[in-house]
Amino acid sequence: MARKFDLLVFDWDGTLLDSTGAIVDSLKAACRDLNLPEPSTRDARHVIGLGLGEALHLAVPSLAKEQIPWMIERYRHHYLSCDHDLMLFDGVLELIAELKASDYLLAVATGKSRLGLGRSLLHCGLGDYFSATRCADECFSKPHPQMLEELMDEFAVSPDRTLMIGDTTHDLQMAINAGVASLAVAYGAHSAVELDALNPRARLNSVGELSEWLRKAV
Repeated sequence: MARKFDLLVFDWDGTLLDSTGAIVDSLKAACRDLNLPEPSTRDARHVIGLGLGEALHLAVPSLAKEQIPWMIERYRHHYLSCDHDLMLFDGVLELIAELKASDYLLAVATGKSRLGLGRSLLHCGLGDYFSATRCADECFSKPHPQMLEELMDEFAVSPDRTLMIGDTTHDLQMAINAGVASLAVAYGAHSAVELDALNPRARLNSVGELSEWLRKAV
């Protein structure tokens, strides 16, 4: 079967790394440190995938401008205290290794910082599998299409040969804005209903389903 895509771009948190709970808990803990109202779990999950500054602004509307550096520091303190315990979803390592061995171009587009992604890639052992990565502190935050546009330019791959895979509406909207196809995974931050509303090629409910779809469809 002829390949439909050449470049596969993965989100990181909630798509490859099982980190949604840690991000939500860290955000709430940072609010408690600053005596700010905690966002609901749903609101905290909704901002996952955005750049940290934008995520904090949306999740904690009462956050004053002068409090942002302190909030970022406290969030990072709590997240970094547990990130060494975070693991890839079951089956992710095998899937990425299989796709790499099949000569797909693999990339990451994430709301993490460059430092944060580097730390996570090193811990999880996936760094050598990805040909390029883009982070929120060097590009516009999702759903702006810059991350995807830069990756396509880097590898001279057209939008119709590019597939974005993510667990949030921010990922899917970024794909729409860049004119590329998308796959949604519903085991991360956003609900199946929210994901389905943006009409991805498919919505998969486990890494196993994702692996099966990719084997058959790309």
